[in-house]
Amino acid sequence: MARNKKRSRILLSGAVVVLVGAALAAAFWPRPVLVDLGTVSRGPMQVTIDEVGRTRVSEPYVVSTPVAGRLQRVQVRPGDTVVKGETIVAHMLPTNPVALDLRTRGQALAAVQAAEAALRVSQADHNAAIAGFDLARAERDRAQLLADREIASAADLERRQQAFRVAAATVQTTEAAIAMREADLANARAQLLDFDDEGGNGDAAAEADRDIPLHAPADGRVLRVVQQSETTLPSGAPIMEIGNVETDLEVVVELISSDAVGVKAGDLVSLTNWGGPATLTGEVSRIDPLAITKYSALGVEEQRVPVTVTLTGPVQDREALGHGYRVETHIIVWQSQDVLRVPASALFRHGPDWAVFAEDEGRASLRLVQIGRTNGIEAEVVRGLKDGDRVVLYPSAAITDGSGIASRIAQ
Repeated sequence: MARNKKRSRILLSGAVVVLVGAALAAAFWPRPVLVDLGTVSRGPMQVTIDEVGRTRVSEPYVVSTPVAGRLQRVQVRPGDTVVKGETIVAHMLPTNPVALDLRTRGQALAAVQAAEAALRVSQADHNAAIAGFDLARAERDRAQLLADREIASAADLERRQQAFRVAAATVQTTEAAIAMREADLANARAQLLDFDDEGGNGDAAAEADRDIPLHAPADGRVLRVVQQSETTLPSGAPIMEIGNVETDLEVVVELISSDAVGVKAGDLVSLTNWGGPATLTGEVSRIDPLAITKYSALGVEEQRVPVTVTLTGPVQDREALGHGYRVETHIIVWQSQDVLRVPASALFRHGPDWAVFAEDEGRASLRLVQIGRTNGIEAEVVRGLKDGDRVVLYPSAAITDGSGIASRIAQ
C-alpha cells in the first residue's frame, strides 16, 4: 500500500514537471513574425506626374471702350450667352472731342487702311490654310486607304494624321487672326468718329444719336464684367471678357521644372476631382520655354513651368466645368500593358542595391532586385523576382534573412 502511494507521487511529480517544461517551451519557443504580404504580378502600369491645374478659355475676348466717354450701366451678367455681332453688351456716350485736324484725320485714315490691309492678309492666310487643310485631309484619307490594304506603313499613316491635325489647327489660328484684324479695323474706324455739341448734355435725343452700342466680338458667354456701373472711361479701358466655355476650354498646370523636362507635347492626360462623375481626358499641347519663380506653402522657392492641356473628351462630360475651375491632372509620361510589378512598399535599400524579403515556405528570403520605372505605388521589376512571388510589405527591423514569418491575414 505504501509502495503504491509512493509510486503515484513519483508519477504525479513527473507529470507536473513535464507539463511545466512544456509550458515553458511553448512560452519561449520562437514565433514567426506577423507581416503583410503582397504578390508580384504582371499587368498594365503607368507613370504619371500629378499636379493641380486651372481651366481657362483658350481665346478670351476683351471688350474695351473704343473712345473716351461715359459708359452706361452694363446690363449683361457673367454667364449670359452672346452672339457675335448681334448681342449688344454695353452702350457708350463719347465725350465731345475737339474737331479732328487734317493731320489727325490723315493718321486715322491711314490706320484704317492699314487695318483693312492686315485683314486682307489674314483672309489670304486663311485661304492658304484651308487649301493646306484640304490637301492634308486628302493625303490622310489616301494613306488610310493604303494602310488598310497593307501597302503603306503605319508610321506613314501617323505622319499624315499628324499633318492633318496641324493643318486643322492652322485653320483655327487664321480664323482667330481674322477676328482680331476685324476688331482692329473696327477700332481704327472708331478713331474717325466726330461729334458736335448740338442739343447740349441735357438733350436726350442728341444723346441717343451719339450712343455707341458695343457688340459681342465672338460667340460664347460673358466670363467676367470689369466695369458694371456707369462711369467715365478713357479709350481702350476693359469692360468685360467674353469666351466660349463649351469649345475653347483648356487646362493650365504649373509643373516643377524637374518634372516638366519629362513631359512632351502629345502626352495623354487624365483629369479627376473636378466635381463631376466622369474622368476627363486631354493631351499636352504646349510646354512654355520660360519657367517662373514661385514659393510653396512652406516658403521654398520653386521654378514652375506652365503646361497647357487641351481637353479631348466629349463636351457633354464637362458641361458644368467653367473658366478658372480647379482640376487634378495626371500626365502620363510612360505606360505599358505588360509589366512585372512589385508593390513599392516592399522595396528597401540593401547597400547600393534594392532588395525585398520574399516569402519562402514560411521564412523570409532576402533577394536583390533590379528596378525599372516606379510610380510610387508599384515598381517595374527588371530582374530578381518572378510572377506569383509573395513579398513582405513594409519590412521592419525584426525581419532578417531566414526569419520565420506568417501572414497577418489568414489565407
